[in-house]
Amino acid sequence: MLGKFFQKPDKEQGERVPPGQHLAKGFPVLTYGATPQVNIEEWEFRVWGSAKPAVFTWSEFMALPQHEFTADFHCVTRWSKLDVKWTGVKVTDFMNLIELEPETAHVMEHCYGDYTTNIAIEDFVREENFFAVQLFGEPLPAEHGGPLRLVVPHLYAWKSAKWINGLEFLKKEELGFWERNGYHRRGEPWAEERYSGRF
Repeated sequence: MLGKFFQKPDKEQGERVPPGQHLAKGFPVLTYGATPQVNIEEWEFRVWGSAKPAVFTWSEFMALPQHEFTADFHCVTRWSKLDVKWTGVKVTDFMNLIELEPETAHVMEHCYGDYTTNIAIEDFVREENFFAVQLFGEPLPAEHGGPLRLVVPHLYAWKSAKWINGLEFLKKEELGFWERNGYHRRGEPWAEERYSGRF
C-alpha cells in the first residue's frame, strides 16, 4: 500500500509528521457505520449538561464569524495529510455564546449517527480548533463529516468528530464510543496515544 496510496515524508515534512505516520496521497475516508445524510433545514446544534442549555439552527450557526484555516490532519490508523484547507467557525468564537457552570472540565461530542467522543475542556477551547463547513473551498462533503465537523488539529482525527450536532459539558470525564472500545482517552499523535491498553 505504501507507494500507491501513501508515502514517507521527506526531510522537510518529517518534523510535521508524528511517529508511525505516513503521508496520504489523497484524503482517505474512514467511517464506522452508515454516513448520515443531514437536511440543513432540519439540522440543529444542542448544548447541555453543565452549561446553560441552548439550541442553534443552521442559519444561526452560520451567522458566526467564519475564517479560513490550514491544518495538518493525523489519523490514528497511521496516515497524515498536511496543509488541509478548511473554512469554518472558531471554537473560541462559539464558546463566547455558551455559559458554563463552575468546575466544567470535559466535553462529550455528540453526532448524527449516535457517535460520541470525549475531550478535555482545555483541549477543546484551544485557539486553533474550529467547526468546519468547507473543505478546499467546497461545502464539506458528507463522507468527510458534512455539513459540520469539529477539527482539533493537535489530537488524532477521531477527536475531530464528523456530523457533530451537540456538546454535552461535563464536570467529570466520561468516555465516548471509541474510548469505550479501546482507544486512548486523549489521543495525542506525537506521544502515539492510540490505544488505552485496556484491551
